[in-house]
Amino acid sequence: MVALPIRYVEPVYRPPSEADSLILPVTDGCSWNHCTFCEMYTAPQKKFRPRDEAEVLNSIKRCSALFGDEAKRIFLADGDAMTLSTRRLVTILEAIRRDMPGVRRISSYCLPRNLRKKSVEELRELADLGLSMLYVDAESGDDEVLARINKGETFASTLDALDKLGQAGIKRSVMILNGLGGATLSRQHAENSARLMNAAQPEFLATLVVSFPVGEARLRENFPDFQPLDISGLMQEMERFLSTLELKRTVFRSDHASNWLVLKGTLGADKPRLLAELRAAIASPDSAPLRPAWARGL
Repeated sequence: MVALPIRYVEPVYRPPSEADSLILPVTDGCSWNHCTFCEMYTAPQKKFRPRDEAEVLNSIKRCSALFGDEAKRIFLADGDAMTLSTRRLVTILEAIRRDMPGVRRISSYCLPRNLRKKSVEELRELADLGLSMLYVDAESGDDEVLARINKGETFASTLDALDKLGQAGIKRSVMILNGLGGATLSRQHAENSARLMNAAQPEFLATLVVSFPVGEARLRENFPDFQPLDISGLMQEMERFLSTLELKRTVFRSDHASNWLVLKGTLGADKPRLLAELRAAIASPDSAPLRPAWARGL
């Protein structure tokens, strides 16, 4: 039996598009971990801590010995590798370049707050060393919704982070949570999230549907009047969001397992088609190609 070259602390998360990537933890858990809708890093074993630098560098060497040039993509885990100092990130990226020259893409999750002390010049240095994509879970562009979920971010702080990444030449994949404002804040959640995307013009945009596999108790601590949207309400919110978007060339995906209706395209070229598909589903939900509840994998 071959020992794993990397020590993993379960559960391990990564974006759907990183399914073929080598997952390399450089931190454990999430440095913020106060979002009331999120259950990803609440397990006791997921308490936040940076990985020891020597352990990370040793993992890279062991992966090099085991995989050679077969590994083409690396995802730096856990919740926010970008909380590490620029010096530590440079050391890790240099080690990947030296020991795993076959790697062509390095990516990571990124909280906007983790870029506040990083300059555009520092981010360009990381980009030059191979950091090519960051997944920014914006969740919403509405300040009231962000406050209700204890995100610790605002429209302005998220836009500042996205602008820095854009200036540094790092691709941005942004996630918005459909239904996060509930019934009472649905309109402003949709419209202000679209405003944020219009201002940032990210390379990639994805929407997921908010879900609570273990209940809504944490969310309701700061959002007691939260009223979940039904399928019709979720699609109407999505219609408002898409209608308000004015994107030039953004790859859009609403195909995560949480989504009832799969939508894919490039915005703005495919905006008319996507809106037509969505409006048809709203008008005739019984004949729409909705994902069955059992297949949503939640």
